[in-house]
Amino acid sequence: MSRIGRNPVPVPAGVTVSVAGQTVKAKGPKGELSFTCPEQITVSKTAEGIEVKPIEETKQARSMWGMARTQVLNLMDGVTKGYAHTLEIHGVGFRAAMKGKDGLQLQVGFSHDVVHKIPAGVEVKVSGAKQDVIEVSGIDKQKVGQLAAEIRASRPPEPYQGKGIRYRGEYILRKEGKKK
Repeated sequence: MSRIGRNPVPVPAGVTVSVAGQTVKAKGPKGELSFTCPEQITVSKTAEGIEVKPIEETKQARSMWGMARTQVLNLMDGVTKGYAHTLEIHGVGFRAAMKGKDGLQLQVGFSHDVVHKIPAGVEVKVSGAKQDVIEVSGIDKQKVGQLAAEIRASRPPEPYQGKGIRYRGEYILRKEGKKK
């Protein structure tokens, strides 16, 4: 049984929520988001907040129960606070630049520049003295996390010198180099 799914999702002040069938829509100060729950789950709005319950006791329904509640909670956090990831670029000559409004151009040691398209609803800023800090922010947790992961995957940090793109605060396990 899901333990997290039993708790109702509280609706913060300043957020309006509407439930229509399987769709939950949240509107807050940062924007508007919606989530459609799987068919094995029922969603209802109560005095305590948004309640998510499985229709029947199957393994599939129980596994979707906690996930659906977490997705609804992510809607509430997204429209009130938003989400952000900060990436750092380490390496000589490695840098980032904005290419128009919807493109991020990375120079990370390849013979060509790596260009990432920025999806709608996500904002990217490049800062730092050497253009080596990338800030990805938005209200949709999935889109923000996915774009940050794609940027990091374009040049993940390597274990010998630590060059590459990493999340701020990420620890890279360094290996000892070749001995003479």
